[in-house]
Amino acid sequence: MQRASELDWDDIGPISTLGLSAGASAPEVIVNEIIEAFRARFDAKVELAETVQENEHFLVNRELRNIELTHEDMAWVNG
Repeated sequence: MQRASELDWDDIGPISTLGLSAGASAPEVIVNEIIEAFRARFDAKVELAETVQENEHFLVNRELRNIELTHEDMAWVNG
């Protein structure tokens, strides 16, 4: 899943517990977007279960390194 807009609420149905996991390369802004989508529909409480302290850094694809970013781009990237 890449965005909260991809959630199929009919498939999810009524739930009482949900587990959400994200890899090191998942932008935190996307994870938060998905959490907020659940909060908008359910009485959601977030409990963080951090199993690993990650310290990986991912380089930007070579083709994208020289593209100038706008202020709006950086706001999205930085959450």
